[in-house]
Amino acid sequence: MTDPAPAPRARRSPVRRQVELAGGILLVVVTPAVAILPGPAGTIVFAGGMVLILRNSHWARLRWARLKRRFPRIGGFIDRMMRRGSALRRHARDKMAAEN
Repeated sequence: MTDPAPAPRARRSPVRRQVELAGGILLVVVTPAVAILPGPAGTIVFAGGMVLILRNSHWARLRWARLKRRFPRIGGFIDRMMRRGSALRRHARDKMAAEN
């Protein structure tokens, strides 16, 4: 079985990246207002905002990596919940290592 390679990413325009980043920040800021509603809406809104921020901000990715190094158990769990490509590749690699 081969190592799963990441799919090539198409270059997005800077305007689209800025709009997605602003949308992610807006979702994270709105999360406390949504969190008072019954159900998991706050968690879903926060996760969606974080996905947009992490996809479009190099600074945020560096901070996220630092946070994951400090708290690996929590960081790995959140990466799996957000279905981040790095977490999926790491999980597949660990699973293959366990089989061998």
